[in-house]
Amino acid sequence: MPVIILKNEDEVLKKLQSLIEEISNEAITSRGKFTIGFSGGSLGKYLCQTLPNITTTWSKWAIFFCDERYVEESDIESTFGFYKKHLIPLVPLTEQQFRSINVNDPVEKVADDYEASIKAEFGNTSEIPSFDLLLLGIGPDGHTASLFPNHPLLKMTKRLVTHITDSPKPPPKRITMTYPLINNARNSIFTVPGKGKADILKKIFEDKADLPAARVQSNNVYWLFDNDSAPSVTEI
Repeated sequence: MPVIILKNEDEVLKKLQSLIEEISNEAITSRGKFTIGFSGGSLGKYLCQTLPNITTTWSKWAIFFCDERYVEESDIESTFGFYKKHLIPLVPLTEQQFRSINVNDPVEKVADDYEASIKAEFGNTSEIPSFDLLLLGIGPDGHTASLFPNHPLLKMTKRLVTHITDSPKPPPKRITMTYPLINNARNSIFTVPGKGKADILKKIFEDKADLPAARVQSNNVYWLFDNDSAPSVTEI
C-alpha cells in the first residue's frame, strides 16, 4: 500500500488534490462516471480546501458516505449537512449527486435503503460494488467509518451497509459501510497530517495493533502523512 510522507499539511493536501483529480478523471474516462465515498471529521475541511482546485467533469460524480450519523441534516453532526453548507457553494456539485439518508425512517431501514441505493448505482449485479475512491478517516481510537475497536460490526460479512445503535462516539445511531464493501474499492485514501494523529498511527504502523483502520485492504490504500504524523516505519 502506498505510504506517502510529505513535508507539512499543505503538501499533504496538494497530494490529496492530485490523487482525487487523477482517480476521478481515470474513472470518468474508463467507466463514464466517478463513484466516491466521503467521510466526515477533518476530511470535510480538507475537501473544502482541495476540491475547488481540481479539474474534473463534476456532473459525472456520484457521492456516497462511508458512514453517516442518524441525525437531521440541519444537525451539526450530519456529514451531508456539512458538505451541503460548506462544499456545495464552492464546486459545481448538486445536492442530488449526494446520496443522503432519510431519518424519518428507522435506522435499520435507512441502512437497508442505503445499501440498495449503492447496489442500484452499480447496476444491481450480484457482485460487490467497487467504488472508485473512498476517502476515509481515522479516529484517536483507530476507528474508521463507524467501525469501532472490538465492536461486533467488525465481523459483519453479510451486509455492505449496516446500522449501529451503540456507537462509542456520539451520536449513538449511525449507518456505515462494512469491510466487504470498503475492501472492494479500487482506491482508498487516509489523509492524516498533524501531531494529533501521530499516536494512533504509531500504534498501527509500529506496534501493529489490530485496529479497524488497519483492516482496510482496498486494492490501493494511500496513507498521506506529514513529518509531524509519520511513524518511523512505513508498512503495515
